[in-house]
Amino acid sequence: MRILLVEDDRRVAAALLSALTRRGYEVEHAATVAAALCAAPCDLALLDLTLPDGDGTDLCRELRRRSSQLGIIAVTARGEERDRVLGLRLGADDYVVKPFSMVELQARIEAVLRRAKNAAPERHLIEAGSVHIDVAARTVTVDGRAVTLTRKEFDVLLSLARQPGVAVPRDRILLDAWGTTWADRHTVEVHVGSLRGKLGDARLVETVRGIGYRLRDA
Repeated sequence: MRILLVEDDRRVAAALLSALTRRGYEVEHAATVAAALCAAPCDLALLDLTLPDGDGTDLCRELRRRSSQLGIIAVTARGEERDRVLGLRLGADDYVVKPFSMVELQARIEAVLRRAKNAAPERHLIEAGSVHIDVAARTVTVDGRAVTLTRKEFDVLLSLARQPGVAVPRDRILLDAWGTTWADRHTVEVHVGSLRGKLGDARLVETVRGIGYRLRDA
């Protein structure tokens, strides 16, 4: 899960970079409008609206023009009602006024990502090596053999299968399957263990030490 952090205050940026990275996000920092417009594609943008080379509201408008699926949260000291209304009208999904707690920001990030995920079209069929998933029917086969999974086991597998061969952080799996990152991470381990047993080959779901899990794509 990639986040673009647009913040020109070095101390604020450093604190957010550290906190978001610990929560399993991949973060790219941009201190200016120009740098933000050249950044790699991301899933969510955290935008300060007061930037040295332009107004963050113009950046918000441009990012929304480029992508209707991008999650955008304005993170700013501008707390007036007119500023909030303008930010939301220009395409921001949410608006957080400084100072704020990381708990509040995390909750808002999760809410925006859930809305973006629900709005995005889901592929009906996903194939990752020997694993075939019918998303609409919520069925799974391995080498043609039907596998019966619980609802949460299926959601965990689907979280991994959306990016086969890619390491998926535990927090991303929690968000996809439970709708929050505040759940006990041991819950993911238990469900992955059960999933491995039902798939019939423990090597299909690989542990990526210090990060999370990866569905083998070969």
